[in-house]
Amino acid sequence: MSRIASWPTDWICPDWPVAANVRACVTTASFGNSQGDFAHFNLGDHVGDELASVQRNRTWLAQTLECTPVWLEQVHGVNVVQAQVGQQLQADASFTREPGIACAIMTADCLPVLFAAQDGSCVAAAHAGWRSLVAGVLENTIAAMQTPPQHITVWLGPAIGPQVYEVGPEVREAFVVQHQQAEQAFIPSKRAGHWMADLYQLARIRLSESGVTEVYGGGFCTLTDKRFYSFRRQPTTGRFASLIWLEQP
Repeated sequence: MSRIASWPTDWICPDWPVAANVRACVTTASFGNSQGDFAHFNLGDHVGDELASVQRNRTWLAQTLECTPVWLEQVHGVNVVQAQVGQQLQADASFTREPGIACAIMTADCLPVLFAAQDGSCVAAAHAGWRSLVAGVLENTIAAMQTPPQHITVWLGPAIGPQVYEVGPEVREAFVVQHQQAEQAFIPSKRAGHWMADLYQLARIRLSESGVTEVYGGGFCTLTDKRFYSFRRQPTTGRFASLIWLEQP
């Protein structure tokens, strides 16, 4: 997938083998209209930023990508909806078969996951913090696409990395009780009773169990890479976006 010439140079263009009509992009915080703790390209309208600044950022994003992002009210759940222009639905994943409509996920440490049917007929995006991940948001997204899992390609976007993501024992237990191999995604931290968790590996395990074999991406860390907003680095912060859409014919 090639970068659109008008994108800022530090935005991420996923490197994955998808149909020619599938487009995807991850924004960064490097420029834009927001100020202070939200500098600069905050796309979250729920974090305390000036709504006028957020709207200017969102408008510029849509114009730059030449698509219409559909934003969700994300609640760390497992609801999946069809992306619909003009409606901000409460959900943590969306899908579309309509060209020009972008599934948009906002994050600041949670894992954004992009899905594409290999024939270019459907795309989807999911917000996978640990709660949504363990509750089945990826599995629900696959089901909503109505595409055989072996015909879906997935890309894992920027999230907090395994070297810095410390969790309590209840998080590890929630995953391991469902999939024994999830033990591999946790190593003991320096703090007694706590663990360093690998969100990327946990997502790969669940995708594999669902029948998805083509998984790309990973390797980012939003906490240490200051291109991205990070809630753990600074609790009052903005949100960057991961978007996927079907190009207009």
